[in-house]
Amino acid sequence: MRHFLLSLWEILEVIIIAAATVFLIRSFLVQPFLVSGASMEPNFHDNDYLLIDEITYRFRTPERGEVVVFKSPTAGNTYFIKRLVGLPGERISVKNGEVRVYPKADNNFFVLKEGYLEQDIKTFGDFDVKLKEGQYFVLGDNRNFSFDSRSWGSLEENKMVGLVRFRLWPLNKVMAFEAPAY
Repeated sequence: MRHFLLSLWEILEVIIIAAATVFLIRSFLVQPFLVSGASMEPNFHDNDYLLIDEITYRFRTPERGEVVVFKSPTAGNTYFIKRLVGLPGERISVKNGEVRVYPKADNNFFVLKEGYLEQDIKTFGDFDVKLKEGQYFVLGDNRNFSFDSRSWGSLEENKMVGLVRFRLWPLNKVMAFEAPAY
């Protein structure tokens, strides 16, 4: 009987340690995310299974071009996936199918070169916003079918869950992601 109880205790220890490890990893390091919808096509599709890095933004600020998951600014417990195109302190202007970034308070700007989009994709709308500290401008890669900053304004940094690092599903598209260089 004693041998049985010791074996049972060992099994319980393994289960408790495994559950605690999974809880800590999921709560503070990495979280799974299932893409729902077409707003990030052609780069992310409906039912893509992603891993979200929750720790990087504790050590550095988000960078232009990164794909992030965040809590919806308008709908409670809904989560979105979008690309960061505007950073705090910048002015972002969407006009004539292009995204203009004004990095400083003057009128010098650059047109965002978005190699991750298909060539014929244009960013529709007439939008101009000055981002404050802790605010970001996000767009879906499928610009014609994306509910993004053009609809609801800037994204507050505290709404960000994390950075998309890996696609795990479908298996033929497994890959790691990094922000494009500008």
